[in-house]
Parts: sequence; C-alpha cells; structure tokens
Amino acid sequence: MEYFGTRAILLFFILFGGLSTRLSWAGEIKGKVTVQGIRSAENIAVYAEAIPGKNFDPPAQHAVIDQKKMTFIPHVMIVLKGTTVDFLNSDRVGHNVYWPSVSGNKKLAHNLGTWPQGVKKSFQFNDLGAASLLCNVHLEMSGYVVVVSTPYFAVTDKEGTFEIENVPSGHYTLKTWSEEGKPVTLAVDASSGTVNVELTVKK
Repeated sequence: MEYFGTRAILLFFILFGGLSTRLSWAGEIKGKVTVQGIRSAENIAVYAEAIPGKNFDPPAQHAVIDQKKMTFIPHVMIVLKGTTVDFLNSDRVGHNVYWPSVSGNKKLAHNLGTWPQGVKKSFQFNDLGAASLLCNVHLEMSGYVVVVSTPYFAVTDKEGTFEIENVPSGHYTLKTWSEEGKPVTLAVDASSGTVNVELTVKK
C-alpha cells in the first residue's frame, strides 16, 4: 500500500506541479495609460523593449489592415519585426498606400501602389519604428504600423487600458508610442504572474 501511495503522490506532483510551473511562467501585464495635452488615450502602443540576447521569429500568420469608408482599420497596428502585413481594400474606390518614412528615416519610405476593391497587397516590415501610412488618393487617410523587437505588446482602447498576454516571467522595460505624445518607459518585474501598471503620456 505504501508503494502505491508513494506512486500516487509522485504522479500528483508530476501532473500538477508541472502545470503550476507552466502557469507561473506565462503571465500578463495589464495597465492603463492616462494622457496630458493629448486628445485621447486610445491607440497608444505599449510594448516590451528589446531583450538582450533574445530574438523572436515573426509569426507565420499575416497581420491585416483594411481600408473601409476611407479609413485605415485599425488606425494603429503594432507588429513584431519581420511580420508580413496584408493591406486590403474594402471600399468601392481605389486606394493607395505609402509611407514617407519610418520613424523619420526617409530612406525607408515605400509605396505599395494603388489598387481597387477586393485586391490585397502585402509587405514584410523588417525595420524597427513607426511607419506612417498615407493614401495619395485620399489625403485625409492616415494610419500607423509600429514595428517592435518583441512579441509582447498591445494597443490601448478608448479608456486607455491595455493587456499584454503570455509574458514569460522576468524583468522588462515597457515603452509607449503615440501619434502626439512623447515616449514613456517603465521598468516592470513580471515574475509574479500578473502585473498592473500605470503610465502617463504627455505631449
């Protein structure tokens, strides 16, 4: 009986101890961004900065930006370096997509051309920074693709809240990007599973 009791205890720790370890390994960073001198706390990118000695493979699945009612949807997209973005056109009119620079570097400008409804064009973003999307057919259109070096990121909602999931235990530096505000950084200890943070972005 003692033998079977020992085996049962050992099996319990293998199953549930291993499960506990896996669960504690993947946590999340939740937070809220407040703003000063900026119109809205929505569409602010929050991401973990580069981790020394750590590189990440881009996802096989493409990200998607659509053009509907003369609007880039979503307005701000954040992606891991190397991600391919599919640009759709759901409007009945032709659209052009180009960016004059990436974080001010005009050498990284690119023009995807103009295409009609139902056609898709794709581009792989291999340079870090923010590409400001424009349409030379409809000058009122604008959007952004923010390219970062880790897969730990999110974009704030209308209330300025965000949630970064599946974050391995460790120490990170969070950084923000927004259209109008200056970037903010914050050191975060994510070793406890779930972390709640507050950030203030100023103009």
